[in-house]
Amino acid sequence: MIIADGARPDVLTRHIDSGQLPALAALRDQGTLSTITSVFPSVTGPAYAPFLMGRYPGSVGLPGLRWYDRSHRIRRMSGHSRSYVGPQMRFVDRDIDPASPTIFELAKPSFGALSVISRGLRRTNRIGRSPGFVARAGATHFRGNVRGWLAIDRSVGEEAAYRLRTRRTRYAFVALTGIDKTSHAEGQNAPIVADALRIVDDTVAQIRADAERDGRWKKLHIWVGSDHGHSTVREHEDLVALINGWGYTTLAHPFVLRTSADVAVMVSGNAMTHLYVQLGEKSRPFWTSLAGKWNELGTRLLDRPSVDLMILPTSVSSCHIRSATRGSATLTWNEAKYSYIPVTGDPLGLGELKSIGEAEAYDATLASEYPDGLVQIAHLVASPRSGDIILSAAKDWDYRARYEPIPHVSSHGALHREHMMVPLLLNRAPARSPRRTVDVMPSALTALGITAPKTLDGVSFF
Repeated sequence: MIIADGARPDVLTRHIDSGQLPALAALRDQGTLSTITSVFPSVTGPAYAPFLMGRYPGSVGLPGLRWYDRSHRIRRMSGHSRSYVGPQMRFVDRDIDPASPTIFELAKPSFGALSVISRGLRRTNRIGRSPGFVARAGATHFRGNVRGWLAIDRSVGEEAAYRLRTRRTRYAFVALTGIDKTSHAEGQNAPIVADALRIVDDTVAQIRADAERDGRWKKLHIWVGSDHGHSTVREHEDLVALINGWGYTTLAHPFVLRTSADVAVMVSGNAMTHLYVQLGEKSRPFWTSLAGKWNELGTRLLDRPSVDLMILPTSVSSCHIRSATRGSATLTWNEAKYSYIPVTGDPLGLGELKSIGEAEAYDATLASEYPDGLVQIAHLVASPRSGDIILSAAKDWDYRARYEPIPHVSSHGALHREHMMVPLLLNRAPARSPRRTVDVMPSALTALGITAPKTLDGVSFF
């Protein structure tokens, strides 16, 4: 399983059709290239959970790249919060649901390259976790060295191909992040993104050549997918400065040592944000009890041009969805049945939908601006680690104006179509059309002849 991190389906298809990616073209000719939906938040890290755990990120405890811990189990020195950008990435395996197995735990022997989730892997099978590699990646990130990420991708791809060639491996997960890094820096249509795509193609070509040479090809599955898309950013809303300017104190990364604050601002991607209020409460409050004190903050945020959708959890199985221009609606769910009821308008543009299942919800939303939006919102809101106010950014906007070593001209994380639709390239035709990234892990288990756990959110397309 190769993750071409950040690749949009239209961009990948265009480069394949132009003849620039012959190895990927050969996979498409032999199998299929599908466009499927990712997850909300559509951001690296949480969006790897479907591939590796067959579950939505909120369901396994990863509501975002950054989140606030109401239980205060995370120590005060970390601001009772997580940021998986930097040293705290090592806590992902600790934070995910211990009752939900990873594919590494089910399919052995296996290895992972640049895998944010690595539970079930021996240290020697975690490519990209050595002190030397971490130092190299850290220097590349904080220096804003975009070309340096391509060199890292090249070395990761070569190491993965070498291991597949020389070691018995049942499952491999290989993340190549150069497409995402270069897209942030120059946009998805930049020539340097084409360079990153060619590294993915070269990696696939080497793996295939080795497998054909030693007789493994007839049984080998090579799948290439993406965890999120990208869209152009023209304006950055500095939410922390904005909320501070309204008279509230904030807790936000990278400065989380404040002993008390009014609002925790946890940005992911950078086009979505969890906002937490009443931080002293260790049990999760819902908007029904928060509205009296915090409605003014919600109203002012919704008036900002940077905010496309505001999601307000009202219980573990319901929320309000608001748009400044398209009105409000309610979403409720119970036993995998979803009801979307317009109230003052139709923020998702779906019309009234009552008691529909996950497959019907997918079909009803697929052609909309928010594909699979009902299911994705529900699973995120249901997470006890999600915010009290959840924002999905408007097109052309994101929520982080400072502290990015690579200034972003393109971003992701929101519920928009450009962020949510991703490619999935299979070298063998599936039994049915793939739909969601959460279906990839159970499909891999089927291909490996392993019985899938009953707790998975996804279903096999084989």
